Amino acid sequence: MGILKEFKEFAVKGNMIDMAVGIIIGTAFNNVVKTMVDKVVMPPLTILTNGINFADRKWVIREAVAGMEGDFGNEIAIGYGELIQVTIDFLIIGFTVFVVIKLMNSLRNKAQDPKDTEEVTPKDIELLNDLKELMQEQNRILSKK
Repeated sequence: MGILKEFKEFAVKGNMIDMAVGIIIGTAFNNVVKTMVDKVVMPPLTILTNGINFADRKWVIREAVAGMEGDFGNEIAIGYGELIQVTIDFLIIGFTVFVVIKLMNSLRNKAQDPKDTEEVTPKDIELLNDLKELMQEQNRILSKK
C-alpha cells in the first residue's frame, strides 16, 4: 500500500507531468533540429565536399557472393561513412542547442536584472534586490563603527 501512496504523491506533485512535458518538447525540438541539419546545413556541406554522401561510404570486408543454390551471402562491411554523418549531425545539434540555451539564458538574465527599466522585473526579484541593497547599506554602517 505504501508504494501506491508514494506513486500517487509523485504523480500528483507534478514530477511525472513535468517529465512528460519535457519529453514531448524534446521530441518536437529534435524534429526541428533534424530538419535544420538535413535541409539547411547539410546542402552547403555537400557542395563543399563535391556531393559526397557520407552515409554511403563503407569499407567492404567481404563482397556478397552467390551460393550454389542461387542464394546470396550477405556483404560484410564497416560503414564508416554513417559514423561520420552521425558525428557531423551530433556536432551541429550540440552547437544549435548551445546557441538556443545561450539565447534563453541571456533573455532570462535581462528579465531578472532589477536595474533594467525596459523589462518588467518580477516582484520576487525586486524584493531580493531590495534586501541585498539594505544588507549592503547595513554592512557599510557597521563597518564604519
